[in-house]
Amino acid sequence: MIQTEPSRSPIIYTLAETDANILVDLLSDKRSLNTRRAYQKDLHYFFEAAYGQKPTEFVIAQFLQLNRFEAIAIVLRYKSELIARNLKEATINRRLSALKSLVNFAAKLGKCDWNLDDIQSETVQSYRDTTGIKPEGIRTMLLSLNRDTPKGKRDFAILRLLWDNALRRNEVVSTNIGDFDYEGRSLQILGKGRGAQKSLISLSTGTANAIQDWLSCFETKNKNQPLFHALDPANRGHRLTGTAIYQIVDQIARASEIPKQMSPHRIRHSAITAALDATNGNVRKVQKLSRHKKLDTLMLYDDNRTNMQGEVSSLLGDLI
Repeated sequence: MIQTEPSRSPIIYTLAETDANILVDLLSDKRSLNTRRAYQKDLHYFFEAAYGQKPTEFVIAQFLQLNRFEAIAIVLRYKSELIARNLKEATINRRLSALKSLVNFAAKLGKCDWNLDDIQSETVQSYRDTTGIKPEGIRTMLLSLNRDTPKGKRDFAILRLLWDNALRRNEVVSTNIGDFDYEGRSLQILGKGRGAQKSLISLSTGTANAIQDWLSCFETKNKNQPLFHALDPANRGHRLTGTAIYQIVDQIARASEIPKQMSPHRIRHSAITAALDATNGNVRKVQKLSRHKKLDTLMLYDDNRTNMQGEVSSLLGDLI
């Protein structure tokens, strides 16, 4: 007997449903939760500044119904205010990018017939300080932890991941217990810019043992539970946030008397720089660690590491 699939009712998207709220639809179109949060916050800033109101459907419609020149004038004024507040170039560009995305999304739906391409972004000098700290500083931070306590075990495992694999903090907090393979010494992560597709990374023996030591503190090991969770009474069991990872690193660095302001990303900088040192500047090999899409980014790390400009300046100084 041939089995047929049960009939399914067709899903009908009516115009009324898709026309409900452009902002909601725009945010739903973004895979990354961090991107959705950033867009929502940045668009809130714009409409509060330009209209003195939150970005409601009515206010957004008012903005989109302006003619091109009126809209550009408002956005230019908004950009000038951001500059006057001495915000960093990257922050200004991010807020403008969110606004441009809203307009482009609305244009696709036929809600406006103009764009903001004429609004120029600020020039950003990326990766000005990529040196981080030496491996000895990371070792000091690791040795400062009390690994006889669950918190010490957790923080030690997090630091090992940040250093050994140069992970970003959101790559750490998004992992689940099921993503960790102790026998295979591997971890699946949601890499930056890769949507919902997970990437498999190899772990050092020390990092794999540190994670296993942390997990051994608990009997329940549901594979869908976060790999790293909070331990304080108010949030116990909940997934750590990116902010929590930042605070953990900052507290350990201060307790270890590290002179430089430390963050998860500075540990990443430190790891990449140390990897370039250890491989004698093999940027292609280190790219496998850093997972940078563009090799040019790693070249900036290498330039900062070798300080070629300083070397040439010294040569010129010796000529006079």
